[in-house]
Amino acid sequence: MPASPFIDLRSDTVTRPSPGMREAMARAVVGDDVLDDDPTIHALQERAAEIMGKEAALFMPSGTMSNVAAIKVHTQPGDEILLDSQAHTMLYEAGNAALVAGVMTRQFHSAAGVPPADELPALVKEETLHSPRTSLLVLENTHNRAGGAVTPLAIHRRIFEAMRERGASVHLDGARVFNAAIALGVPAAEIAELTDSVTFCLSKGLGCPVGSVLCGSRAFVERARRVRKMLGGGMRQAGVLAAAGLYALDHNVARLAEDHANARRLASAIAAGLGLVVETEPPASNMVYMRTQREAAVFVRTLKERYGVLASVMGPHTVRAVTHLDVTTEQIDRAAEAMLLVARQCALA
Repeated sequence: MPASPFIDLRSDTVTRPSPGMREAMARAVVGDDVLDDDPTIHALQERAAEIMGKEAALFMPSGTMSNVAAIKVHTQPGDEILLDSQAHTMLYEAGNAALVAGVMTRQFHSAAGVPPADELPALVKEETLHSPRTSLLVLENTHNRAGGAVTPLAIHRRIFEAMRERGASVHLDGARVFNAAIALGVPAAEIAELTDSVTFCLSKGLGCPVGSVLCGSRAFVERARRVRKMLGGGMRQAGVLAAAGLYALDHNVARLAEDHANARRLASAIAAGLGLVVETEPPASNMVYMRTQREAAVFVRTLKERYGVLASVMGPHTVRAVTHLDVTTEQIDRAAEAMLLVARQCALA
């Protein structure tokens, strides 16, 4: 497999399966998952449920499908759900909560990506003649738009207990929940126990080509299985993909700490650059958000064309760089040097 000519920091979704992962995929024993007889998918689901401390799990094609399936199962049409205004589910999932689940969304603001534990309980409403029932709170940990921010366990616990008292469920978009666990120094199950359901992505920091896993009670997962089928997510010999997930859980979780270290290294190197401001120093996980003096689109285009470094435009003057298993420390140093050069060139232009 030829190496990419770029240092790709656009996302941790750009990784390619390693030779070991490809070998595991090639050796996978498969069945028909719609008929529920793929042994490798069974193994992945059992392993995921065990890691998250839940009764059951369901292999899903994507995190977006996982989230909307969870919303569908936890709610009734006409209900209201609570979402951070900058949550992935709010911004990047094509309004599927309204279309698929038929629910209204009410937004709240999280300071630096941490949900407002004191404010959320008051937002939960009982059904009346005039208003919908608030049946679900969707959280995100780590929080992408907040620079990979991590919610402390104590705050997570306060929120979960408050929602339980008010009869509302909690779903965690834990696309990068293993990053959160590494940052907090706890097993992922300690985060997941403060939820009614949780999904995590295999195709982000864990390096798989595709897939997420949705975890919860057995009754929840059985209902989610029907929603998955309804959405066209029923898969056949998908044990080939599940094998990649099992390999990732065995080999790519603990090493996320390397990505966090590389993000801190990058942020530290560019923090004093002319025309460049790091939004969170040090980064909480594997993301570095930076503000540029010139337009972000100009910065990113110049970075790619002159130095072969790829990053993402996240706003008019906001750029994101994400570290992952396909980026070495040496490449991080080269990327930092390139960013400083481009920032200076743009600032002086």
